Amino acid sequence: MTVPSPYADRLSRLPVVREEITVRGSATAYWVYGPAEAETTIIAVHGFRGEHHGLEPVLAFLPEARVIAPDLPGFGETAPVDGRTYDLDEYVAWLTEFAAAVAPGAVILGHSFGSIVTSAAVAAGLDTPRLILINPIGAPALEGPKGIMTRLAVLYYALGARLPEPLGTALLRNRLIVRVMSITMAKTKDRALRRFIHDQHDTYFSRFSDRDVLRDAFVASVSSDVTHSASAIRVPTLLIAAQRDDITPIEAERTLATLFPDAELVEIADVGHLIHYETPAEAAGAIRRFLRLPVARGR
Repeated sequence: MTVPSPYADRLSRLPVVREEITVRGSATAYWVYGPAEAETTIIAVHGFRGEHHGLEPVLAFLPEARVIAPDLPGFGETAPVDGRTYDLDEYVAWLTEFAAAVAPGAVILGHSFGSIVTSAAVAAGLDTPRLILINPIGAPALEGPKGIMTRLAVLYYALGARLPEPLGTALLRNRLIVRVMSITMAKTKDRALRRFIHDQHDTYFSRFSDRDVLRDAFVASVSSDVTHSASAIRVPTLLIAAQRDDITPIEAERTLATLFPDAELVEIADVGHLIHYETPAEAAGAIRRFLRLPVARGR
């Protein structure tokens, strides 16, 4: 990372500890933010191609909570198990085992692809008092006004998987393509913030272990969405959605909210699929109200 974070000062005040635990045969790396004595613990699951760093801006505005942020298997510092297919069922099994080991009964939070994983896990029985979904994937990726962009992405990831390994991996980590993705998703007109967002993607968006894991995760991300799980989720759920999201239109998010037995939808204007980078304070405020967290003094 070469561009300073606009949230660095807040983050510097949070205690952070890196830990590891073996889950489903592999060492899962995770980071614990916030005070050990906090009354509320949250497990935060990042999105596709990302890792735990992506959610740090939101955590910076939740200093009163204890947040556990793992890297998904195959991303960041968590290695996959050789020969295993990382489909949605595998990620659900991993999250269920991880949560039971490190923080049983914690609040569960998922961003983007993490919203698919967390909602499927909670629907399948993962114990949690509440569920929080940021930029939830609320409609089939291959449908709707952005379906053609998803089909282009399908071709991109398929080509990356079929080319000879060095060429395929180089294509999937191509900095120009990563930058195009970043430019497409960023909506802010703040130049300094845009530079930070692009630098985050340059730094962390290609930290996948290998192209097979990336292909598996992409297939899982476009083969399912939160609508498949919503009706089976019996705990209070918060959806934090962007009015300019290119992945799931806000109209679809409004429909998604009606599918849960108990859900609250918070809409954030003038932002797209990068709520966690562009409007983390607003997201944290919605989370605080949902969890009824007290405002930390001196923060």
